[in-house]
Amino acid sequence: MKSLLKFITCGSVDDGKSTLIGHMLYDAKLLFTDHEQALELDSKAGSRDGKLDYSLLLDGLMAEREQGITIDVAYRFFATEERSFIVADCPGHEQYTRNMAVGASFADAAVILTDASQGVLLQTKRHTRICALMGIKHIILAVNKIDLVDYDRNVFEDISRGFKCFAVEFDFKSIVIIPVSATEGDNIVTLSKHTLWYKGQPLLPYLESLDVSNDSINKSFIMPVQRVCRPGQDFRGFQGQIDCGSLSVGDEISVLPGNERAGVSGIYVADRSESTAVAGQAVTVSLDREVDISRGCILARDNTVQLADQFRSTVLWMDETALVQGRNYIIKCGTKELPANIIRIHHKIDIDTGNNLKISKIHKNELAACDIALSQGMVFDSFKNNKTLGRFILIDRVTNHTAACGVIEHSLRRSTNVIWQKTDISRDIRSEQKSQKPFTIWFTGLSGSGKSVLSNELEKRLVAMGKHTMLLDGDNVRHGLCRDLGFVEGDRIENIRRVAEVATLMNDAGLITITAFISPYLQDRENAKGIIGSENFVEVYVSTPLEVCEKRDVKGLYKKARSGEIPQFTGISSPYEVPVSPDLEIDTSDCSVEDSVDKILKLLERFVE
Repeated sequence: MKSLLKFITCGSVDDGKSTLIGHMLYDAKLLFTDHEQALELDSKAGSRDGKLDYSLLLDGLMAEREQGITIDVAYRFFATEERSFIVADCPGHEQYTRNMAVGASFADAAVILTDASQGVLLQTKRHTRICALMGIKHIILAVNKIDLVDYDRNVFEDISRGFKCFAVEFDFKSIVIIPVSATEGDNIVTLSKHTLWYKGQPLLPYLESLDVSNDSINKSFIMPVQRVCRPGQDFRGFQGQIDCGSLSVGDEISVLPGNERAGVSGIYVADRSESTAVAGQAVTVSLDREVDISRGCILARDNTVQLADQFRSTVLWMDETALVQGRNYIIKCGTKELPANIIRIHHKIDIDTGNNLKISKIHKNELAACDIALSQGMVFDSFKNNKTLGRFILIDRVTNHTAACGVIEHSLRRSTNVIWQKTDISRDIRSEQKSQKPFTIWFTGLSGSGKSVLSNELEKRLVAMGKHTMLLDGDNVRHGLCRDLGFVEGDRIENIRRVAEVATLMNDAGLITITAFISPYLQDRENAKGIIGSENFVEVYVSTPLEVCEKRDVKGLYKKARSGEIPQFTGISSPYEVPVSPDLEIDTSDCSVEDSVDKILKLLERFVE
């Protein structure tokens, strides 16, 4: 069976990535006749005066053909007598960097193109760093358009020296640099007569001989569980792809994170029963006893992975909204999904120099070192030991968009040294003692909207009903718990996180907790809801219009904000993100305090008896 090489082409925009692969397929006679005919017809209407435009073989989107650029990742399978290939042709524009990262995540090698007339550009360096981040170990730098510099050896050697100096910090196993012309075909399939000074192999023969074998089969068995299969009452199987190692019927394995042990009673590959399976195969595994296993669990022979709830990571930020310390996301690592919080941004990594830069925000297409905390312990490994369990994506909890991809460097020591202490007196006992169900009412709205007035009146009514309460007001909390925080975005995020954690502790004490905070960001309120628990979280949006709030201006804050004395004031110079689906909306400009509280108590009937 022919070996398979998965590789990407990447680099700066208009460096000729699609043209290179298209010319390779054409010269190696790897196209069907109808594809050749379609290429000839399409080229006549192209921008090369009727000459063959090889990029059309890869650029399939209409927008790509119209603009002469690559937008989406184009995957192409082809095979020579020596080897089979899957190539991912990645876009070069900075705005499509996330697409390039997706392509790099599957590849064993990367062909990075650079324009001989321009040298190594910033985007070329960015793509090289992303390749290193994604664990690609074999790099081929194709110095393209060598014909435009008259096949000048000195130009090629200058680019070679510069790239090798830049790439020395990365842990690449091999770096090969080849002078090519994607349009003329130099050194793509055969050696060019124009570069007799080049003593290496052409691109395609080099790719055919490149050794990208790894020792995944020789490692200990690990398989993330993707699905539990229960076709009938007499069978339960656990499906997934074996990440590394091999598995045989009769082996004893651990189920993580619970660390329960069981024996393998059956292995099924497709519809066939097998005695053994190895890394890369998709299998169904049955065990000799009942064990609690669900999607996200890990089957392993030896416990070589880590279990922790905090780790250091390197992330590539992909979202239009900047990453700010304290933000909460969903992390997906292997098949496991958990709430995750960015607890610290250590530094940004300069794309050009590799220097660490201290900043408070990470913007789109930037690399950064971050500490991430999880809602509970997760099974993972460092990326250098295990690609599957060592890489992750972050998903925005509000938009459900992928916000970042990253790799795990190591767990944080405090994540394993600090252990939750179980106590004999539980939340249920405390709530039973107080004869009430604990929950949190979260008031949000602009300054002056009436949050504090409503929360104070609500607490008085609840106490009169014999309920045990605690009121957390924005100004009061900033006198103590959050006195070290300002009003920049990162501090606002941390302020709401702390309040949510305190509200959770108050609920654990059996108390009904009332909070009154502007909490301007939708994502922060979602984060608070995740910390407190959606079943215990009631959101009341006090939607009093800005002009009414400003007329009230009890504290004189709006006047100061308008005069510039208070920067980043919500509603004036800083945004307020309106709740999408609050449990209750109240406008205090046309509803009295008494009527408003009556509405809230009506809403709380499911909690308050």
